[in-house]
Amino acid sequence: MAYEIGLLIFPDITQLDMTGPYEVFIKFPGANVHLIWKSREPVTAGGGMQILPTMTYADCPPLDIICVPGGAGMNPLLNDAETLKFIRLQAMTAKYVTSVCTGSLVLGAAGLIKGKRATTHWMSHDMLKEFGAIPVQERVVRDGNIFTGGGVTAGIDFALTMAAEVHGPDVAKKIQLGIEYDPAPPFDAGSATGAGSSIVDAVQSAGQSRQADRLAAVQKAAANLA
Repeated sequence: MAYEIGLLIFPDITQLDMTGPYEVFIKFPGANVHLIWKSREPVTAGGGMQILPTMTYADCPPLDIICVPGGAGMNPLLNDAETLKFIRLQAMTAKYVTSVCTGSLVLGAAGLIKGKRATTHWMSHDMLKEFGAIPVQERVVRDGNIFTGGGVTAGIDFALTMAAEVHGPDVAKKIQLGIEYDPAPPFDAGSATGAGSSIVDAVQSAGQSRQADRLAAVQKAAANLA
């Protein structure tokens, strides 16, 4: 039997939130990996990359793993009834319900992480509380069958964690070696702690408008759940 994996895509997605896990998922033995959106029209990611959906909500099979990536374009999804309905329906039968980066907020809007430990991008971490989740500052967080990855590059860690969960650590290690995932960043600036206050302030300032819009959308979604 094929192992069905679906990654949600949407306009203004952060493509690495999706393409990082995708590169790992396509190496799962017997996996069918789908890129899912409302239509099969090309989706424009943040920065302009065009991504072609392979499956729509309407023709998507029951998934073993459903994964919701993040990016600026997930803000509208927080109150998108069609998307939230699709995620809820898939979550009813999926073995694993997962996210990368701010995709966990979409899981929250779908009512799937209340009382669950979860993570997301550091700039949106506190917003998890709006959905009754328990924020945890780790690269990958598991609570039952809910797996959430931190921001952007943590998607690779998340997908390798899923590989070990589904197929065992040896398969995960072979995939990791195959993609030569051996990070040695040139700067210790991949977290707010390491980057220092001046860099953190600059990044937060640049994202202030997006974050304000996101918080408003999160609060509206949380009120709808209540």
